[in-house]
Order: sequence, then structure tokens, then C-alpha cells
Amino acid sequence: MDDDDHLAEPWPRVLISNRQGRPVDEEGLAALARDTMRGEGIERAELSVSFVEQDEIAGLHERFMDEAGPTDVLSFPLDDVDEDDVRLLGDVVVAPAEAARNNPGDPEAELRLLLVHGILHLLGYDHEDDGARTRMWERQERYSGVRAP
Repeated sequence: MDDDDHLAEPWPRVLISNRQGRPVDEEGLAALARDTMRGEGIERAELSVSFVEQDEIAGLHERFMDEAGPTDVLSFPLDDVDEDDVRLLGDVVVAPAEAARNNPGDPEAELRLLLVHGILHLLGYDHEDDGARTRMWERQERYSGVRAP
């Protein structure tokens, strides 16, 4: 029996921190994150997801990307393995207020899209050229159910 078998949370493990005032479906978004990772062949892993205010993501955006102002999602890859052989993917930081600004008609759909987008970046996907963008957008739509703009 694994030491982790007593945990009720299924693999992959998703740790959520909601540090902002808008309600978010933490349970549904954690399930989406797990489904996305499983769809990409990731099982025994841990992901951190933070929902933050605009000022917090603006600070991270400037500090790590050298770009002023808030953004909607940032990914911070770790891709390490802990002492229990659990793959530590990294952190996805999402600003729900920016999601609502991006898609005022359906901010929940935008949150799903941004979460999947951030996870795919942690897994090495990018959208710098047309071919890579097409592959990433196809996966985003498959997992989130939302077509990228």
C-alpha cells in the first residue's frame, strides 16, 4: 500500500489557493485540471493553481515577464520530482477579474480556457509559431470545451 493511498484526492493532485474576491468553482476547476493532465498522460503529479487579484498578477507579470500591467494567466514551471516520486509540475496563476474582462458574457468559460492554457504551458506547449499555436489551441478546446479567440 502506498503512503498516499489514504488521501481522498485522486491523482493527479491539484492544490488550489483562492486569494481574490470573485467566486470560482474550485471543485470543478480542479477536476478540469486533473482531466487535462490525464489527457496528456500525466498521472502521479501535483499542480498548484492560484486565483488572484489583478494587482497580484500585475506584480508577477512585471517581475517575471518584464511587462507592466495585469495579464489573465501566468505559468511557472517547476517540473521536478519530490521524495515520494510525485512529479511537481509547477504553478498556474489566474486572475478571474481579467477572465471576466476577456469574456464578460461567460467568465466561467474563460476561466476554464485560461486554466487549461496555463497547464499546457507547464507541459511544454507554446504558441509562438502557427503550427505550435494550432496544436495548443486544439488541445485547449478539447479539454476546456471553449474555442480560443
